[in-house]
Amino acid sequence: MDLTRVNTQLQVFIKDQNRTKVNALVNILEQYHHENMTWLRSIDFFKQENSFLKNRLAEVVDGTTDRGFLAQAEHFQNQFIIKDEFLDELRHEVNEQERDLTVQFRHQSFSADIVMKDRQQQLRGQMQYLEKEFSNLRYEFNNYLASDLQ
Repeated sequence: MDLTRVNTQLQVFIKDQNRTKVNALVNILEQYHHENMTWLRSIDFFKQENSFLKNRLAEVVDGTTDRGFLAQAEHFQNQFIIKDEFLDELRHEVNEQERDLTVQFRHQSFSADIVMKDRQQQLRGQMQYLEKEFSNLRYEFNNYLASDLQ
């Protein structure tokens, strides 16, 4: 058996393994980028939707003197403000993750891929929470208005 030939084959094998690993990591970073861009669009949508809900609340409160209705309106107003703050914080976190992804991609520095994976998973959970909670809040608000305005 030719030792030089085995050594060459081993070097080729190692290069192929490294190339495969780098390609897999690039694919993961591209997926994270896609998710981040999707989340930023969703956050923009929720900000706009939250603004519509606040405007609708202002329309129905205008001229109302019923204390019970005003107390419930204040509750919804507070919830809308809390959602705005959460959306702003979440947008900041997604933008931060995107900046870190860009740095890693440019420098092909994949040493922090576990940290990136954990942060991405955390953001996924926060987005899922947002979608669920926002949907519930919108439903409760619309349901309350529909029943109370009759």
